[in-house]
Amino acid sequence: MINQTPPDLHAGVKILHDPVRNKGTAYTEAERDALKLRGLLPPRVHTMAEQELRVLGNIRAKPTDLERYLYLIALQDRNENLFYRVIMNHLEEMMPIIYTPTVGKACQEFQHIYRKPRGFYVSLQDKGRVKEIMQNWPHKDARIIVVTDGERILGLGDLGADGMGIPIGKLALYTACAGIHPTQCMPVMLDVGTNNEKLLNDPLYNGLERRRVRGKEYDELFDEFVTAAKELFPGVLIQIEDFGNTNAFRLLDQYRGNTCLFDDDIQGTGAVAVAGIIAAMRITGGKLSEQKILFLGAGEAGIGIADVFVAALKEDGMSDREARHHCWFVDSKGLLVADRDNMAAHKKPYAHKHEAITEFADAVKTLEPTAILGLSGQPGTFTRNVVETMAKINQRPIIFALSNPTSQAECTAEQAYTWSDGRAIFASGSPFDPVKIGNQLFVPGQGNNAYIFPGVGLGVIVSRSRVVTDDMFLAAAHSLANQVTEADLERGRVYPALSLIRQVSALIAMDVAKIAYDNGYTDRAEPDDILADVHEHMYKPVYPHYA
Repeated sequence: MINQTPPDLHAGVKILHDPVRNKGTAYTEAERDALKLRGLLPPRVHTMAEQELRVLGNIRAKPTDLERYLYLIALQDRNENLFYRVIMNHLEEMMPIIYTPTVGKACQEFQHIYRKPRGFYVSLQDKGRVKEIMQNWPHKDARIIVVTDGERILGLGDLGADGMGIPIGKLALYTACAGIHPTQCMPVMLDVGTNNEKLLNDPLYNGLERRRVRGKEYDELFDEFVTAAKELFPGVLIQIEDFGNTNAFRLLDQYRGNTCLFDDDIQGTGAVAVAGIIAAMRITGGKLSEQKILFLGAGEAGIGIADVFVAALKEDGMSDREARHHCWFVDSKGLLVADRDNMAAHKKPYAHKHEAITEFADAVKTLEPTAILGLSGQPGTFTRNVVETMAKINQRPIIFALSNPTSQAECTAEQAYTWSDGRAIFASGSPFDPVKIGNQLFVPGQGNNAYIFPGVGLGVIVSRSRVVTDDMFLAAAHSLANQVTEADLERGRVYPALSLIRQVSALIAMDVAKIAYDNGYTDRAEPDDILADVHEHMYKPVYPHYA
């Protein structure tokens, strides 16, 4: 639990510039006297609810989502409790602003919209003294670190230090969706340069003006960062985010056994997509063991989904080899087949014996999958031909266009429903509006990792687990799928409403914590009521009283 540190009663205006303690016009008459705020604020005392109304009015008056993003970040910088109250009470409206798709645009413009420092930067210039500089972080009880090196931001590519918007946004979701206290969250940018020529030629770029470093120097900096984080914040959970494929897979493999660490792009994406497929079975009436999935894109997300899907099939008694044959991949070179040369290591387990096929549409016709999952970052690749073919093969084709942001989606919700005569079971990575086909209104599901990573993180933090394991993500997938209601399914949605995300996260956290207790991953004694213990740890955005 978080202990509110009483402020210096003579701090005066200083407290108004502390986002953790600032209450703005909500300071009571007694607090204004005790804290020397009399005269520094307008005379009327407002409730938090009244402040929320003011914020909503300002947000909704902004002409663009990027301006709404800037307004919300400014609010976060001055009053975190009010920021999170607004986000939590209006999550479906605010989440597309503070995260996908708007955060992608914010990262692309980061050097131009930079206002105030937020998060922590570790660069190649700090090599050899990373622990020393990390002691500058003001909050000494960090429980969760989200770190990126900016190489593969969403589907937008190498944005270098401008990728800091992603850890900031992810951690805002950890707090809003799972109640991790804001002061326990630490966004980190590992700046190793960028190969983005536009950024290198921009005089306003905030990162190192050099090309991206790889190899030994990169590895030494990353290891120094992880070592420092573990020493300064014992038990901290580290989430690696939006790293390039080569680094992501090998860093996860290298550190997962001895560090409380996971990769959301691999494991979180895997769990949320598989949860959607499990829920879709309640619509199709099929079984997981009967599914054949064709992936467009064989990077972190696609392989992560396949790994979780294979784990789910093995849980039901299928062999590893047989389970992998339910997953097929098309990448930039065509169908992933066993006799291809120079194949990346993470692709080899899913390279099956088959004749080469160059085009995705031809792979759909030949393999006749029950589901297609798009993770390519290539918009429009689920063409009308592809969707109509899927609808001919399957009574209820599963079509997940999961690339982020919305502009990168393989097809739109309207296209999937229209081209399949309303029979597609559709989900996307970023939000799409409901679609009306005839007299039926379809509400597309959003296969957003926010359904998974906050709950997993909360369960790990509450239980004080020393590791994050694959079985935790499989449990999270089952937990999420179980929370999809019949009403959701009737509207074509294979995920719960985002408005229920804190309930979803709490139940996932309970299942994750149970795995930690049962398997001895923690020295903490198992509480009598795990769910109640989870709720007890969840932050709520209310103002403390200072007088």
